[in-house]
Formats: sequence, structure tokens, C-alpha cells
Amino acid sequence: MNNTSQHLHVPIHVIVGAGATGSATARLLASRGMSVRVITRSGNGPVEPGIELVAADATDVSKLTELTVGAAALYNCANPPYDKWSEAWPPLAASLLAAAEANDAVLVTLSNLYGYAKPTRPMLVNDPLDAPSVKGGVRAQMWTDAKAAHDAGRVRAVEVRASDFIGPEVGESGHMGDRVVPRVIDGKSVSLLGRVDVAHSWTAIDDVAAMLVMAATDERAWGRAWFVPTPAPLTQTEMVQRMCALAGVDPVKVKTVPSVMLSIAGLVVPVMREMKEILYQFEAPFVIDSSETTDVFGLEPTPIDETLQLTLNHYRAPVPA
Repeated sequence: MNNTSQHLHVPIHVIVGAGATGSATARLLASRGMSVRVITRSGNGPVEPGIELVAADATDVSKLTELTVGAAALYNCANPPYDKWSEAWPPLAASLLAAAEANDAVLVTLSNLYGYAKPTRPMLVNDPLDAPSVKGGVRAQMWTDAKAAHDAGRVRAVEVRASDFIGPEVGESGHMGDRVVPRVIDGKSVSLLGRVDVAHSWTAIDDVAAMLVMAATDERAWGRAWFVPTPAPLTQTEMVQRMCALAGVDPVKVKTVPSVMLSIAGLVVPVMREMKEILYQFEAPFVIDSSETTDVFGLEPTPIDETLQLTLNHYRAPVPA
């Protein structure tokens, strides 16, 4: 464990998970002079001043509680394997809740839109949780448990919900990441899931980090869920063609992956098999209204073109030797 970044007089912000959102949140907190501890099984994460990397199993309640002593906030930015949510999330969420409660740390959970019913209009954050999928039920139960603990006065909890991520570090987990950006840069056609002509909300990773930090540090946020500030929706085709324009390439052909191909791929690729459960999110408009977040906290969403340009720059950057 590297303790050089820990300052005893500065409350620690503990982050579980070092994917795109966890890393962005760690960097943002460190840039504001906070002492940050990032916990992953591997001990990997952003190597920067002010960020301490720790290898630990966050489902180990006693270990996580020990690592959260003195923490101002505990951030759940974990991302268990997509096909293992039903088994992996409950013990992990329970451990985070217990550690936050034991140390009087604000529990800030990053979540998604899976818990809502299939929308017939733009979603509002306080819409009922009526998940049409197993994965959505898992996420909804996590918030139900945390909210019950908050209402009972055992912990201060808040949940931050985002739509599909866009940004430089989304990688293979994002619909506009590894499967799309390199092909756009090369002027090649793109194949996407579901319909490519219906409106969809896209949330920037940097906006996720900003909202997580706001939720941890502003008591007005506690005890409920909030949407991350998210720009006006665009179809998948519009996203790809805006990327083409920013990349300086001719518009590319945008195709839909046939459902039969998705079924075949699912036979050998577990993640693709799991995608069928949430395909409804790309078969009809899937839009959120995050205006309440902006009204309350003054956080504006990053313009989509700005995020797409940063993403293109990231993919075009030379790979370090």
C-alpha cells in the first residue's frame, strides 16, 4: 500500500472500482486537493498524485470497513462481470452499505436506468422502479436497501443514475466505444444493437464524475436518487455521423445487428447473450430528463460534440511505448 498520498488532516474519499467512472472520479477529487483511495481486486487504477491504490476484495466486509475508516464518502463505482450481476452485486452492495454505516461515510452509488419500466415518455428520476429485466431488479433492490438504511438513520445514502456512457475511456463497455470509434476513424461501416433511428440519451463520463462528487459533498443530494446532467438525446446514427464530421471523414454506413446474429453470438460470448435482456433500451426512444439536477445543483451537461471530440483524440493518440 502506498501511503505517500494520504494526508491525515484531509478526509479520505474511498472509491471502489477503477473503470472509466471510478478513475474519472478519483482524478476529479485529487485535482480538488482531496485524498483519494481507490480499491480494486488487482490494485490497478489511475497513477497520479493524491490517489492511493489498494488491492482488496470489496465483498470482504471487515477489510472494506477497515479501509474506509475516516472516509468522508464511499463511492460505489464497481462493475462486476455483466453476466454475473445476480450473484456478484448483492454481496458487494451489502459490504459497501455496511462499511459506510460503520464509518459514517456518505454512500454514493453509481447506477443506471435498468430499474425503470420500459419508458413511454422521457424518464424522470423519481419514476417508480419497475424493472423489466433481472439485471434491473438487482439494481433496484440495491437502492431499496440503501434507501431503507438511510431512512432508518443508519447511513447517509445517495444514488446517481446515468444513461449509456460516452467518453474517452468507455472502451469496450460502451455502445460508442471500442466497437465504433476506431471504425469511424478508418471510415468503415458500423454495426449497432437495436434500432439506429430512435432517440437515446448519452451521458458523458466527466459529467458522471462531477455529479458523484457533488452528491457526496452536498447534503441536499442525500436520501434520494439523481440523474447525471445529460444532453438532449440523439439516435445512434446521429451519434456516429456527428463523430464522422468531427473526425473529418465521410459519413459511414450504420447498420443494425440482426437479432439472429445476436442470438448466435450469445452462444459463445456470455456478454452478448446478456444483451438480449436489455435490448428494449434500443428498440424505442430511451430518454431521460435531467433538468432537475441542473436546476438544483447548477451542473450543466457537457455538449455531446465536446465529448465526442475528446473521445476521437483519445483513440488517435499514439500508444505509449
